[in-house]
Amino acid sequence: MQRQQQLTEWLHSLFPNETFTLAPASADASFRRYFRATFTDRALIVMDAPPQHEDCKPFLHVGKLFEDAGTHVPHVYAQDLAQGFLLLSDLGNTTYLHALNPGNARQLYGDATDALIKIQLASRDRELPRYDEALLRRELNLFPEWYIARHLQITLDEKQQAALGTVFSRILDNNLAQPCVYVHRDYHSRNLMVAEPNPGILDFQDAVYGPITYDLASLFKDAYIRWDEELVMDWLIRYWEKARKAGLPIQQDFGEFYRDYEWMGVQRHIKVLGIFARLYHRDGKEGYLKDMPLVMDYLRRACARYIDLKPLLNLLDTLEPQAVQTGYTF
Repeated sequence: MQRQQQLTEWLHSLFPNETFTLAPASADASFRRYFRATFTDRALIVMDAPPQHEDCKPFLHVGKLFEDAGTHVPHVYAQDLAQGFLLLSDLGNTTYLHALNPGNARQLYGDATDALIKIQLASRDRELPRYDEALLRRELNLFPEWYIARHLQITLDEKQQAALGTVFSRILDNNLAQPCVYVHRDYHSRNLMVAEPNPGILDFQDAVYGPITYDLASLFKDAYIRWDEELVMDWLIRYWEKARKAGLPIQQDFGEFYRDYEWMGVQRHIKVLGIFARLYHRDGKEGYLKDMPLVMDYLRRACARYIDLKPLLNLLDTLEPQAVQTGYTF
């Protein structure tokens, strides 16, 4: 309540002659909270990011990069970094997750990939942290630490650890060989808003400079919504054609591009399973448990398609044999 009181006083200092109501807008998996300030003629969003837990500077930096690239991100009207408050434009209430249906998916995903290409075209080295081997490996290691050891309560033997390590190295070799662009890092249906211009883009403060297929894996292998692989293939081809035409550093052979996309997705799924387990066991956020089966399904399907990933599929079958019995069609 003290934070909300401070936030209200800050808003009154910015708008001394106006009245407004304040209501929760959303929260995310971090310490950040968002409030909607509704005035008589407009609505604005206030980000509450306690300085002892959150740093607003990356949000401001990445937001300006993406805004300068011509995409629709929250515009910053005012800031108080000492208190951890930002005053932002309101991108509305309608997420892609809420709005997507078979009738509008092609249009909405087309808008999303158009915006992604603008971001990628604006890429410059040394502007954002590198998605380097250390960071990619740290993310992979969330899986044995939080999913296997904590969630499944299984201790891997030496042979299993070696197999996992070998596959992790193969995944990293692929990821690090890909061309680099700006990477949003969570470009999916909960962070894209149906807005004008479309889409509105949120939650970009952890952006990095890394593999060009990463945000596509976030978008089309979405932990919160599933599409038929035939549809996804069509959307991916459309992106690939637009990206080549725009001059992005993308694989000229679609088969090679698709393999990179699949392997990047494997890295992300391994990380996400670790993060979802951590959010539950450490932070008490059980809502993510229901999303684990879809992420695991993406992971299994990709591992079944590539011989170099088969040891990981074998390990998953050993760890969770009941999942095998549900029947997967590859």
